[in-house]
Amino acid sequence: MIDLERQGDVFVLRFDAPENRFRPDGLDAWHAALDRVEAAGSPAALVTTGTGKFYSNGLDLAWLLSPSEQGGATAAERETYIPRVLALMARILTFPTITVAAINGHAFGAGAQLSLAHDYRVMRTGRGYWCMPEIDLKAPLHPGMTAIIQARVPRQTAHELVVTGTRYDAETALAKRIVDRAVDEGALLPTAIGIAQGLAAKADP
Repeated sequence: MIDLERQGDVFVLRFDAPENRFRPDGLDAWHAALDRVEAAGSPAALVTTGTGKFYSNGLDLAWLLSPSEQGGATAAERETYIPRVLALMARILTFPTITVAAINGHAFGAGAQLSLAHDYRVMRTGRGYWCMPEIDLKAPLHPGMTAIIQARVPRQTAHELVVTGTRYDAETALAKRIVDRAVDEGALLPTAIGIAQGLAAKADP
């Protein structure tokens, strides 16, 4: 589900689950991988990326809302699910190394917000959209999620992406200053790793 490899001073975290949606076991694996990066000291940096056509589609609402006897969330998991997803975002936001999201495909909802928690974002051209679809799902944003959006993108862009649910391709996301680079598939990881490597000495040991 989570693969972590080191390339020089840069750790590359790849996550591979159905549409890379968040589940409790996946959240546990994220934190275990982040523990390893933190333990490495300085210099170090972190790049995260998904697999296939998804960076992350965010919350797993089908699992969350299904009866536990049919493989859905238990009552305890429902109660702690959103706080645990927010806790992962908070950890990335305050992580003691430079973090770069290499957005390989669709980044929707909480997956898009996770990318915003990183210091930098590189998005692949030609495949995938970055989108906050909550307005169309009639799902209110948690104040913590709104705060991440407001902290990372220009005010007009923040308003647009929240109230319209627009799907942004890489070029538009770059123009709207949601991402920092838009590159083709072959350049995605090298670009993200290059940014991270250049700032690895900034890690807080």
